[in-house]
Amino acid sequence: MTERSEGFDPDWLALREGADAAARAGELLGPLRDALPPDGPLVIWDLGCGTGALGRWLAGRLRGPQHWILHDRDPALLDRARANAYVTADGTPATIETRTGDLAGLRAADLVGASLVTGSALLDVLTAAEIETIAAAAGCPALLTLSVVGRVRLSPSEPLDAEFAAAFDAHQRRGGLLGPDAVTAATKAFGGRGAHVLTRPSPWRLGPGQAELTAEWLRGWVGAAVEQRPDLAPAADDYLSRRLAECAAGRLTAEVHHLDLLAVPGGTS
Repeated sequence: MTERSEGFDPDWLALREGADAAARAGELLGPLRDALPPDGPLVIWDLGCGTGALGRWLAGRLRGPQHWILHDRDPALLDRARANAYVTADGTPATIETRTGDLAGLRAADLVGASLVTGSALLDVLTAAEIETIAAAAGCPALLTLSVVGRVRLSPSEPLDAEFAAAFDAHQRRGGLLGPDAVTAATKAFGGRGAHVLTRPSPWRLGPGQAELTAEWLRGWVGAAVEQRPDLAPAADDYLSRRLAECAAGRLTAEVHHLDLLAVPGGTS
């Protein structure tokens, strides 16, 4: 879960791609398809695209032709994203271009001609002002997936789970970031501009088959909690050791809850 100065660790993004794909709310695809233009090329902006995992998942679930504009602040991640082929539901390859930049500079003029704005694991690392910027700029449907909501359930449970969860949520809100409050803020931002907003759960359900991902997530989760609350440090090493041992033995399951959001202009929220 390591965040680099430019963006997110590509190894972490690769590790989570399968769990993300399994978690995304497929029931939003029907309303999304209904909201898209019935013909002509789809122009899709992927904000904070990382290595392009959302595009690899979504392109094959939408008709072609498609043109993807991949937007991220990290040129190295954009290089990885551009190297992957996107294939539409029609079996035709999508075309891809990349844009480097921060979302704070996004303008409505940038998105003129867009059919769809997308983003994955994005909203919860934004500020309220950045979410307002996206909502104001997007004059088309927006599908924003896998935003954390501040609910984690580990089994078997421990009394310390709640302490680390609360500290992690506080860390997510540091410096004005919205963290678990992001979907509420985005619903208000899009809905206040006349969009019809749908949200659906998209939880990670991690078991023995995802032990490597679970272990890496645990390390990042506990590490962020301790960074936020150093008083947890004395208990953290033993707690993490126990949890990692349970994970390695196939005895630990984790549910990390997210929400997916679809905003369609012109409706009522």
